[in-house]
Amino acid sequence: MVHLKVGKKMGIADNLKNVKDNIKAACDRAGRAYDTVTLIAVSKTKPNEMLMEAYDAGIRDFGENHVQELVGKMDTLPVDIRWHMIGHLQTNKVKYIVGRVFMIHSVDTLKLAREISKEAVKKNVTVAVTVEVNIAGEESKYGGSLSEGEELVREVQKLPGIEVKGLMCVAPYTENAEENRIYFKNLKTLADKLGLRELSMGMSGDYEVAVEEGATYVRVGSSIFGARNYN
Repeated sequence: MVHLKVGKKMGIADNLKNVKDNIKAACDRAGRAYDTVTLIAVSKTKPNEMLMEAYDAGIRDFGENHVQELVGKMDTLPVDIRWHMIGHLQTNKVKYIVGRVFMIHSVDTLKLAREISKEAVKKNVTVAVTVEVNIAGEESKYGGSLSEGEELVREVQKLPGIEVKGLMCVAPYTENAEENRIYFKNLKTLADKLGLRELSMGMSGDYEVAVEEGATYVRVGSSIFGARNYN
């Protein structure tokens, strides 16, 4: 996009303003207060310099998919950043982030939840989590169905050291965000049934629809930082 070719600082600041304006407009359409939505800047594969440009533009919530990258950035960037683990989490990596991240969004199995609980008890902390639901039943995605997600929430809520804040989903990739509205509606319905407040849903392609359907956390990467570079 043309605006990303301008000086990087201006590009990221402008992109953030655009995303925030879109979130506010979606909140207005839904009759919600703007401060009920937290924007997580998804910074995977992006260098610290770009994260600092977002930080200087006011962002304090950053999301990472891989533990090694998350910990490396956490150790070098400002201490007031709230880090969110949003990618698939392996049980053998749990010990590196429990007590350090603000929230783990991707709790997709009871086995993982038990490992988080074990580390939380060991470190005498409470870990905020959202339970991941495979909202569209895609083979490539983690988490169970809506009914399995409900059962998982109830089991995880029994574990010490964990507080289930809400639900998370990764909706299908689509050129038409409206196609994902039904999935966001269904996740909100389940969250309401379970008495959960937080909904981590919506990415660069569909975050406005997600906000209209009740998202409290939106995870936006490419609309802020540009396309990811895996080289």
